[in-house]
Amino acid sequence: MDLLEQTNVETINLTDAAVAIVKNLLVQKEVPNHGLRVFVSGGGCSGLQYGMALEAEARPYDHVIERDGVKVFIDPTSMMYLNNATIDYEDSIMGGGFKIDNPNAVSSCGCGTSFKTAGSAGASGGGCSCG
Repeated sequence: MDLLEQTNVETINLTDAAVAIVKNLLVQKEVPNHGLRVFVSGGGCSGLQYGMALEAEARPYDHVIERDGVKVFIDPTSMMYLNNATIDYEDSIMGGGFKIDNPNAVSSCGCGTSFKTAGSAGASGGGCSCG
């Protein structure tokens, strides 16, 4: 096995819908050169929760992923939880929002913003109080 076969590339995916919404947000907020920070923090009813914010530039050590002109910034700790996740935007009659399809989550909250991985110590049960 050569070195290229051993390299694990950490990444996330953005759907066309997510890219379009982020581009629109950047125009609306008048910050066309900003990127989308996606992060994981402790909390939520499942132990970990997703967060997003618009930021001017990447921080040191961030993973920077670019798709169709949209930059996504992810800190190394969050990337451990988000590797190979897909960020989508879903619009429905009840409202729209970003949805993260995370292959690392073993369970998630009903609202989709909180999750637990096999190695995380999150809430063991209880109902969702998100909505």
